[in-house]
Amino acid sequence: MDTEKRDKFIKLWAKYFNHAELPVTFQYAATNLEIPVLEPPEGHRCIISQLMKVRHGESICLQADSVSCIGGKRYMMFSGSMPQRFECYISHYPDGKGERYKAHPDQMLQFWENLPQLPTKGDNLIFKRWDKLEEIDQPDAVIFFANPDVLSGLFTLTCFDSTAEDAVIAPFGAGCTNIVYYPYREQLKGSGRAVLGLLDPSARKCAKNDLVNFSIPITKFMTMIDQMEESFLITNTWSIIQHRIE
Repeated sequence: MDTEKRDKFIKLWAKYFNHAELPVTFQYAATNLEIPVLEPPEGHRCIISQLMKVRHGESICLQADSVSCIGGKRYMMFSGSMPQRFECYISHYPDGKGERYKAHPDQMLQFWENLPQLPTKGDNLIFKRWDKLEEIDQPDAVIFFANPDVLSGLFTLTCFDSTAEDAVIAPFGAGCTNIVYYPYREQLKGSGRAVLGLLDPSARKCAKNDLVNFSIPITKFMTMIDQMEESFLITNTWSIIQHRIE
């Protein structure tokens, strides 16, 4: 990790976003980088809840046994399959029970077929807050927990040097799909597209009502840092919005 770029962003973020919450990063690694491996939780626990520690400055490492959520194991590349009939849980069972996020179970089966297992650099998934990154770190993406005003700035900065109409995507998926799987896929593809997330009602139960996720592949994000002071952030329009950011 380029620590000079790390520090540059921290200063610019404070200058233009009023010390809003710094992003969380994730990286796949062959070892745990001497970061404590998260113990298996008792019962089901969403990764969104586990990331609260990271948002407060504590670095964590996830391995397969650290994740109790079936979907989380799949979307974070700890498993390549789903249990039999889990598609009915996401949609509905013959008796009508289920989460009902899809009209028919077959639609979930098709959805999973379109999300193949991605190659990783190791079996350790490490989360660190941006200011905790060290030279040894090689983050794959950054994850912001943002309110609408902060989201406006991140969205517009993402689109600043792009001619694509879909520089930001909001694909269907669980909370962990949009904070890990999709941004990691975009990093591997080199597309640079950011991902809007935390729209899954199950994940939203673990988040404040005014926050969403905005995840950016690291290659794209490093470019965005260098463009901050030539973008709309230096205009009077942004200063009006900036005054509202706590």
